[in-house]
Amino acid sequence: MTIRYLHTMVRVLDLEKSMAFYQLLGLEETRRIDNEGGRFTLVFLAPPGQPDCPVELTFNWDGDDGLPSDSRHFGHLAYEVDDIYATCAHLEANGVVINRPPRDGRMAFVRSPDNVSIELLQKGGALPPAEPWSSKQNIGHW
Repeated sequence: MTIRYLHTMVRVLDLEKSMAFYQLLGLEETRRIDNEGGRFTLVFLAPPGQPDCPVELTFNWDGDDGLPSDSRHFGHLAYEVDDIYATCAHLEANGVVINRPPRDGRMAFVRSPDNVSIELLQKGGALPPAEPWSSKQNIGHW
């Protein structure tokens, strides 16, 4: 089983102020995703020469009234896996709850014993939908 670190996600209340702060630290924008349907922007920033070590700033266009007091700043750790179905089966067989099953063959979420949200992403393109994952529902939140 192979795993590769992808990013750490942090929710932000003011995207421009947050970007200015991380740029002061020396991070550079490596990519940006504006999602009209979901009404959010993702900005990935990384140290120069280290594009594989980004922080993802997540900005919800309609605001987020809980920020900064609800500890929602830290979102999740993300890891790429060779086979999301095999990884989830292994975790589940060892007592880990799959909070967001990989119904799409691409993405799943689990929680650590300390309640840290972990995103698992399929390396390359999504795998074809497969049971039992296609039929599993979300459990809790991630």
